[in-house]
Amino acid sequence: MRSQRILLLGLMGAGKTTVGRAVAATLGWSYVDNDDVLRARTGLDGAALLASRGDAALRAAEVACLRAALAGASPAVVGVAGGVVLDAAGRRLIGSGGFVVWLRAAPAVLAQRVAGDSSRARLGDDPAQALSALAAEREPHYARLADLIVEVARTSADEVAHAVVAAHRSDSEMVSGRPASPDRG
Repeated sequence: MRSQRILLLGLMGAGKTTVGRAVAATLGWSYVDNDDVLRARTGLDGAALLASRGDAALRAAEVACLRAALAGASPAVVGVAGGVVLDAAGRRLIGSGGFVVWLRAAPAVLAQRVAGDSSRARLGDDPAQALSALAAEREPHYARLADLIVEVARTSADEVAHAVVAAHRSDSEMVSGRPASPDRG
C-alpha cells in the first residue's frame, strides 16, 4: 500500500509550494502548505513570528502546524517548513508521515529565487550566505529523512512534479505511518 501523504522538504526557494500543488493536482489530492497553516493559526508569516516571538516559538509553531497538516484523513501533499527538521519531534513526524521528498538545489541558486522576498525568515541582508548556513544545518537531516532526492536547479517544476509522482507510484512497498527508524528520526 502506498502512502497517502507526500511530504516535500527543502530550503526556501526549492519549489515546495509550486511542485506540491502540481503533484496534488496530478494525484487528485489536496495540497497543504506548512507556511499557510502557520499564517492561519498565528496570523503571522514565519519572518514576523520569528521577529516578534523568537526562534523557539517559530519552531514550536511550525511543528504544531505540521502535526495538524498530517492529522487529516484525506490524501495530501504537504509542503513542510524548512526548519521543522531541526526539532526531534518534527523529524519523527516527517519520518512517520509518508513518502518524503527532498527538493535540493545549491544555496546560490535558491538565493536568486528568493531575493527580495521579505516574508522569508532568516534571510537577512545576504541571502546566499544565510542559505549556505541553513543548508549546513538542515541538509544532513533532509538526507536522512528523504525517500527521494530531486535536484531542482535545472529542472522545471512540472518535470520535478512528474518525477515525484512517478517515484511515489512505483514505491509499492511504502506503508503509510511507518515508524521512524533511528536514521530517519
